[in-house]
Amino acid sequence: MFLQCFKMGSLMRTILLFAVFSILGWSQAAFEISPSTIRRLERALEAERAAQKVVGMSVAVGHHGALRYSGGFGLADLENGYPARPDTVYRFGSISKTITAVAALSLHERGKLDLDAPIQKYVPAFPKKAFPITLRELMGHLGGIRHYKGDEMLSTRYYPNIADGLRFFAGDPLEHEPGSKYLYTTHGFTLVGAAIEKAAGQRFVDFVSSQVLAPADMDNAREDSVYAIVRNRSRGYSLGNGEIINAGLADTSFKVPGGGFIGTAIDVAQFGMALDGGRLLKRDTYRLMTTSQKTTDGKETGYGMGISLTLFEGKKAYSHSGSQQGTRTVFAIFPEEQFVVAILTNSEHADYKKLMDAAVRVLMN
Repeated sequence: MFLQCFKMGSLMRTILLFAVFSILGWSQAAFEISPSTIRRLERALEAERAAQKVVGMSVAVGHHGALRYSGGFGLADLENGYPARPDTVYRFGSISKTITAVAALSLHERGKLDLDAPIQKYVPAFPKKAFPITLRELMGHLGGIRHYKGDEMLSTRYYPNIADGLRFFAGDPLEHEPGSKYLYTTHGFTLVGAAIEKAAGQRFVDFVSSQVLAPADMDNAREDSVYAIVRNRSRGYSLGNGEIINAGLADTSFKVPGGGFIGTAIDVAQFGMALDGGRLLKRDTYRLMTTSQKTTDGKETGYGMGISLTLFEGKKAYSHSGSQQGTRTVFAIFPEEQFVVAILTNSEHADYKKLMDAAVRVLMN
């Protein structure tokens, strides 16, 4: 009798497990992008790429937490005729700011970073200014730290650590009282990176690699280096008098937290899915990150912490774009539709909004 009950129980468990896995498989299949939609997506993106004279780009799309599409368009290397592919590596540009913000907020969750403490608590070498500056303000571009001036963005010098990048602006006065104005700044994120190093007790890049890139399955993402041999790295291009030319040289080591990571479109899509799926931050922290900050007079800035709140084709998105020598990039998380779209190009002149709008029109309309 016991043996019969045991066999019956085993049979029922087998049937139940089969039913559960069948339902899960069916539900995942329901979120796949149809072949006809993929064809329309590729036609739309290729038409936009050609119209903009974008040399090469890669695109990755996630839906309901899984990668559903990745593809390459045009050329990763124009001179040698190498095509852009899903695994082509590009400079992220300012998408790096979102990665840095996630790293900082993960330390905040552990009680190691106070978002509202004066920055000198973590970076005592940074000179005191007329007003205190906080990490919350820095990650929302409200801290009064200036952006590039002169030819700083054209730097080809190698800076071996984050602290070296502070030299560009540490001695300058604030542009305004923190909180009073929104002023986009890459330098401000260098200061965030220095605070992360102090709080984490390790190199910024090492902490980000172990606590953000690895958990998000960003297998090809890493710090940009002009010296490293990076498989499938794209060349960079610009427009000169309407003609395609090679992009100018740049060493991004002075601004790694704000613009110094590289990787694939798949990496960026994986990052977006991990962030939106609760694998990198707690839900309350993610909500804090994606809530628009306000200036002291109560005006919303449209920017949270390391991420912009915007619309593409009328769809609400948490997004960031990037632009520097040899690259123009964008990624967007569409929380209501549960899509993540990443578009990386090797062309400074690319119009990222038109590219993203083209993808959204096909995928979500």
